[in-house]
Amino acid sequence: MNLRSLRASVVATLALTGAPGLEAAAYTQVNPAASTLSFTYQQMGSRVYGTFATFVGTLDFDTARPQAAHAALAIELKSIDAGSDDANRQLQTPAWFDTAAYPVATFESSRVDALGDDRYQITGNLTVRGVTREVSVPVQLKSQGGIGIFEGELVVQRSAFSVGTGEWADTVVSDDIEIRFRMVAPEH
Repeated sequence: MNLRSLRASVVATLALTGAPGLEAAAYTQVNPAASTLSFTYQQMGSRVYGTFATFVGTLDFDTARPQAAHAALAIELKSIDAGSDDANRQLQTPAWFDTAAYPVATFESSRVDALGDDRYQITGNLTVRGVTREVSVPVQLKSQGGIGIFEGELVVQRSAFSVGTGEWADTVVSDDIEIRFRMVAPEH
């Protein structure tokens, strides 16, 4: 058997039987109970950790066609937990999230690029306080027993969304906010 017929035989076998790791998987529902959305920032030199407890994610993601994928996230800003009741109340005021006027922050994807090895770059619009900015976030997909775990993190500047204005515009709270997420979705 020459090299050309061996190559053709291997390609035909993989096409008929499927190659390990090349199986396509589709994910369409985010399980909010198993998913997390957190953030960290610096305040007076100390690292502060917080979470959002209430959010709704929608997903249409097929690993065979990632360029056609769509993801959206709506975050209820009043569900913030920044470590204390005082901080939680302060973050809902007009100087910060102004949850009376802007109760929800949203993300909606506009493009998904496959980077290889189950890594993707998801680009889309993040809207906070009525201000929309395009962001890109690297995402790692881990498949575990029919469950897809999408993990990613990005850094946003709070000043770009007019968050933390007035007396809070100084450097007491860092401008850089690191957002981390872990979205869990069953395979369909």
